Amino acid sequence: MDGVDERTGAGGERVCLVPWAEGDLWLLRRTNSPEMTAHLGGPETEEQLTARHRRYVEPETGRMYRVTLADGGETVGSIGYWQRTWQDTEVWETGWAVLPEFQRRGLAVRAARALREAARAAGPHRYLHAFPSVDHAASNAVCRGAGFTLLGQADFEYPKGHWIRSNDWRVDLERGD
Repeated sequence: MDGVDERTGAGGERVCLVPWAEGDLWLLRRTNSPEMTAHLGGPETEEQLTARHRRYVEPETGRMYRVTLADGGETVGSIGYWQRTWQDTEVWETGWAVLPEFQRRGLAVRAARALREAARAAGPHRYLHAFPSVDHAASNAVCRGAGFTLLGQADFEYPKGHWIRSNDWRVDLERGD
């Protein structure tokens, strides 16, 4: 399997990061529910999902992945990293989604750890940031569990035209913290 295998962590299920492919649009549709997008401005239209899928299949920078269980290959969610300018510096940003039936099992934390390694190997940016809403307890817990450092809060626009109060979590990819 072409991907990144996350083997760290005490016990539990291992995950693999499989590069996003043409046949993965179904996963975007599954994660487009009101519950899954409550902290992201709500569900997208089919046209927006199709455009997002195109960006995932053919990224300008970074990479998107389908997260699978290492044993059996069952798809549990998605994760990726992409370039953005943050505070006048080019950085990697990350975001993820785990399907409801796989939540609360530590899979997002394992995927985020694997993604840190993928972003480090890709270069050229020193920092990887995540910007979950301050009231999104689960995503903030993922950041904490994956070794990100909380830098503070920031107003963050996502999607375009929708401002949220976010936590700014960061990993120094050169130092590993």
